[in-house]
Amino acid sequence: MKEYSEPRMHTAEHLLNQTMVRMFGCGRAFSSHIEKKRSKCDYKFDRDLTAAEAAELEKRVNEAAAADLPVRESFVSREEAAEKLDLGRLPEGAGDRLRVILIGDYDACPCIGPHVNSTGEIGRVKIVSTGFGNGILRVRFKLDKEV
Repeated sequence: MKEYSEPRMHTAEHLLNQTMVRMFGCGRAFSSHIEKKRSKCDYKFDRDLTAAEAAELEKRVNEAAAADLPVRESFVSREEAAEKLDLGRLPEGAGDRLRVILIGDYDACPCIGPHVNSTGEIGRVKIVSTGFGNGILRVRFKLDKEV
């Protein structure tokens, strides 16, 4: 099972994923690599983002971060989660009771990683670059220094 060690970056990934869903109607990232200095998320997509789209994506992620939304966890049955959430990245053997991370009314996602207590702790998110190939959009991002 994947381990996450950077709560700020990992919570930013949740905001990025939900913002991609809201802006483009795509699914959440099917693959991600979360590191303290720089991270990336891969989405099934049909093209690269324009510069204006990448700028708008960054703006909306930062609006969600600046809103200082509470981040909390809830435990729900797999059945209940399946009715409302994408369980596509759930690892085998996850069990019948799932931990769901709730970020205000902005995002809800099953997750095992550590998170900040509120999005205000994230700081600013910077979209470093995007790239497209073989039906995959890769979004690379980083955080400003400590808040």
